[in-house]
Amino acid sequence: MLSHSTQKWYALYTNPRSEKKVFHELNIRGFETFLPLQKTLKQWSDRKKKVEIPLFNSYIFVKTELEKNYYAILEIPGIVKFVKFGKEINSIRDEQIDAIKLLLSNFDDIELSDEIIQVYQKVEIIAGPLTGFKGITIENQGNKNFAVELEQIGCTLRVNIPKHFIKKVI
Repeated sequence: MLSHSTQKWYALYTNPRSEKKVFHELNIRGFETFLPLQKTLKQWSDRKKKVEIPLFNSYIFVKTELEKNYYAILEIPGIVKFVKFGKEINSIRDEQIDAIKLLLSNFDDIELSDEIIQVYQKVEIIAGPLTGFKGITIENQGNKNFAVELEQIGCTLRVNIPKHFIKKVI
């Protein structure tokens, strides 16, 4: 087995609605994977039901040694490609994966946005489950929100944080 120090997280782009199947297949083949899921209320004509859906449509994360497993991973049905930025496949820092896990375990009202968020003010969270994290605030209907920017996949997570939980960073 590979030393975890040589393995890095990478984002994979999947076929639409194939995230759970790819997750299962990667796990069967022994890869460490992360599929961020959030619970949401779905409305059908006859009922409502809470279901788990991927936080990032068509994305899944895998921790691997890229040079050794690149082709083996791409052969898995449902995987389209490794996510590239420019011509490079960039790894994702462990801290960013840990931040997503922390957000999902502590907040129900996460809003995903692929729009570029304007930087208003740099802040540090001083209370609550995200104590010590730094980010930016944005206005949203009078509430302050903490934004965790995920540059590697081009989106931002917004989570409502009470104003008294944050302090300005100079």
